[in-house]
Amino acid sequence: MKRPIIVFDLDGTLVDTAPDLLDSLNHSLVAGAMASVDYAGFKRFVGQGGRVMIERAYAAQQKALKSEELDRLLGLFMTHYTGNIPGKSLPYPGVVEAIDRLEGAGYALAVCTNKYEANSLALIEALGLKQHFSAIAGQDTFAFRKPDPRHLLETIAMAGGDPERAVMVGDSQTDIDTAKAAGIPVVAVDFGYTDRHVREFEPSAIISHFDELTLGLVEKLIAAAR
Repeated sequence: MKRPIIVFDLDGTLVDTAPDLLDSLNHSLVAGAMASVDYAGFKRFVGQGGRVMIERAYAAQQKALKSEELDRLLGLFMTHYTGNIPGKSLPYPGVVEAIDRLEGAGYALAVCTNKYEANSLALIEALGLKQHFSAIAGQDTFAFRKPDPRHLLETIAMAGGDPERAVMVGDSQTDIDTAKAAGIPVVAVDFGYTDRHVREFEPSAIISHFDELTLGLVEKLIAAAR
């Protein structure tokens, strides 16, 4: 019998990776003779991987970016980021306790992220969390990625989870749109990487700390969706 499942986004949801992503973004921007960005600016760029972050940073500075230059800068970004995992990245407060709570109640856990799979695996393993997840799917795991709902649904299938008893947890419009398109309730954290409050995207529920990701909340959302 398939298990109920909780699927998490990674950056800005489970793990605060902002310091390292920002360092790698600025490393690539400086190499392109661009101005670096601060943390407040960074929040506007994150969400769909390094390539999109660089594109958004260039657009914000109203600079043209040729495809070959983007490829070069993405290579620099990836080399810098990969070489520094886990860097300063840490799980958000309450994450470990929430994982233990949900696992203890019989839920399978998975990660569905637009980070590359290899970097996702390396980060989660370096933080000592890999054994908790039945599947870790990145932007290159399948031929599609969030906000395509198949990314979420295939992650659930890979983890052996039940899509009829599933909840997504994320921090962005991308996560919320993905879950809605898949017909799965979504809990939004309000401390992640978005420059607009997650309430604007109408998730099923909003939490400000992982202590609020209770069994009662999860069961209520699953019951309401069935």
